[in-house]
Amino acid sequence: MTVRPASESTRRPEPARPPRQARLRALDGLRLIAALMVAAYHYGGRGGEVSEAWAGSPKQQFPTLHEYFAYGCLGVQVFFVISGFVICMSGWGRPLKSFFASRASRLLPAYWVAVVLVTAVFALPMVAYKAVSPSDALVNLTMLQMPLGVDRVLGVCWTLWAEIRFYALFALFVVLPGASRHRVIMFCAVWTLAAVIAQNADMPLLDIVLMPEYAPFFIGGVGLYLVHRDRHDVYAWGIVAVSWLIGQHHAVQNLWHAPDAGGFSYRSSLGIALVVTFGFVAVAAIALGWLNWANWRWLTVAGALTYPFYLVHEHLGWVVIHALHRGLGLASAETFALTVASMLLLAWLLHRFVEKPLTPRLRAMLAKAR
Repeated sequence: MTVRPASESTRRPEPARPPRQARLRALDGLRLIAALMVAAYHYGGRGGEVSEAWAGSPKQQFPTLHEYFAYGCLGVQVFFVISGFVICMSGWGRPLKSFFASRASRLLPAYWVAVVLVTAVFALPMVAYKAVSPSDALVNLTMLQMPLGVDRVLGVCWTLWAEIRFYALFALFVVLPGASRHRVIMFCAVWTLAAVIAQNADMPLLDIVLMPEYAPFFIGGVGLYLVHRDRHDVYAWGIVAVSWLIGQHHAVQNLWHAPDAGGFSYRSSLGIALVVTFGFVAVAAIALGWLNWANWRWLTVAGALTYPFYLVHEHLGWVVIHALHRGLGLASAETFALTVASMLLLAWLLHRFVEKPLTPRLRAMLAKAR
């Protein structure tokens, strides 16, 4: 009996890329929710330098809410799941140069202006917070301050360093050879296994490249995009399930601590796991089309404001809190609401006058460059 190799016609047909559809506006709304979670954490869910702005610990400003705000840091993990979904969607069928141009033009214009803006504000004599040195501020413009060990202008830029490493891995192993279902599945499987091994290998270089504590969230998002393409794809669901299981483990391991009366807040392991689960379930609902009814135009605006808001909200938020609470004597709740509103307004200005004119120009320049 002769065994013939399986022909292309007998293999599982790969679903074609869905036709260009209306923007997934629910995903834009989820982005803003994640950004507001992080802002709540930075303004009222932690101690540190924000206490100087409040003239006391946020624990006293928000006696009850600070315990919930403390979970806001998990908005970053939600962002990473969204990023895995979006990067797989945008990189599918795109050549490497186009992928690079798209990512660079999306990140850099608002980032450059945010670095300059925060550096300039912190240099003002009436601002109590210390500015980084001019040399370090210039290095921050490269987005490589984290591996170089340089002081950060933007506290949130550590997440951008994680994003950049994910983009590099995805570009090298998926975009460059050409995206396909089989290649994406292998990428997810190999990265998952390598990240688990790196966790206990005691090799810093592997930790930097493979990001064991964040890899499950990016990989889970990639898996959810495969679900978006074919909701019956068992391998895709397997990727999502394994990523969720490992991701909640890392989140609990890194963010849980034993109850301590002298500590700022206490995050329960159940609470952490529930927030991680929310991120996966929310993106899954979008991937399956269950939230297609959330198609309001303002959600597109919300999604556009998320990145610039995320960049500027922390450090400039301290300045606004100080001015409103200590300068004008506004109550904590009013100060919190007005600070968020002012950062959203600043984000709109950055989007309108920086991103809208510069992003398409930079993308075109990079796409045409040899």
